[in-house]
Amino acid sequence: MLTPQPQAKQLARALGLKTELYLKREDLHPHGSHKGRSIPFMIEYYASEGRDNFCISSSGNAAISAAITINEHNAKHKKSQLDLKIFVGKNIDARKLVVIKKLVNKYVLLEKVDNPKQSAFQMDKQRKAKNLRQSTDDTALAGYEALANELAEIKNLAAVFIPTSSGTTAQGLYEGFKKHEINPQIHIVQTPACHPMVESSDPISPSVANAIVDKIGYRQETVQKLVRDSKGNGWIATNDDITEAMRQIKETENIDISPNSALSIEGLKLALKNNWKFDGPVVCILTGR
Repeated sequence: MLTPQPQAKQLARALGLKTELYLKREDLHPHGSHKGRSIPFMIEYYASEGRDNFCISSSGNAAISAAITINEHNAKHKKSQLDLKIFVGKNIDARKLVVIKKLVNKYVLLEKVDNPKQSAFQMDKQRKAKNLRQSTDDTALAGYEALANELAEIKNLAAVFIPTSSGTTAQGLYEGFKKHEINPQIHIVQTPACHPMVESSDPISPSVANAIVDKIGYRQETVQKLVRDSKGNGWIATNDDITEAMRQIKETENIDISPNSALSIEGLKLALKNNWKFDGPVVCILTGR
C-alpha cells in the first residue's frame, strides 16, 4: 500500500532547512500507522506455513493492524479462518482502545492485563498462538522493504528521521536501502521515557509519545551500528519539543499529527540546532496515531 510522501516546503523554510523536506505519511496508511507494513506481512507469512492462531501485545497501533489484517483475511477465506488474541495494558491510549474494540469479534479477542508482553509470550510458549512480536522477529523486517522502495524513489535521499521504539523500522529501512545501493543517514528519535538506543544522562520522565515503549531494546546493538554506518545519529525529544513540533507542522503545513509522529520533526530540528548539514532531500516519517 503506497502512502503519500509530499514535500513540506513551508515547514522546511521555517526550520531553516536548505534542501527539500519530504513527509512520509504513514499516518494515512489504511491501518493508521507504519505497523501496517510489518504486521500484515508477518501474519501472511506464518499463515502460509499453516499457523492459524495468533496473539499480540501492543500499545495500540500494532494491535489495530493485526485485527484489520485478520478480519480482512477471514472475509476472503471463509474456509481458513484465523484467530487473534490481543493483550493491551491497563493504561492504553483511550482513542486506540476505541478503535480496537470496534474490530473485536468471535475471531479477534481483546484482553486488558497487567503485563501484555508476558501474556503474549506465555501463549506462544504454550504453543497456543504465534506471538506477533516484531521487536524480536526478523520476519517483520521484510515488511518494511516496500517502505524503503517508496523512499528510494526520492533522488539523492540524504537522511531519514524515524520515531523509534524497538528499532525494527530503522533496521528494515536500512536493509531495504542496501538493496537499492543507497545509504542515507538513519536518524532515530526516542523519548525521555524510553531510549535504550540513545545515550542520555537526563532522568527518565513520562512522554506524550506513548507508542515508544520498548525499554529492553533487543535490536539495540544492530540499530546503533546501522546508525553509525549510515553516518546518522540518535536524538531524544522532550514533551515540550514534541508539542512545539506538532504546533509548527500545523501552522506551516496545516497537518495534525500525533506526538509519536512529531518525534521525526523534532529529531530534524535537533539535528539542525546541532549544525548537521544535508547534501540532499530529507524525509521525516509520520508513523501514525
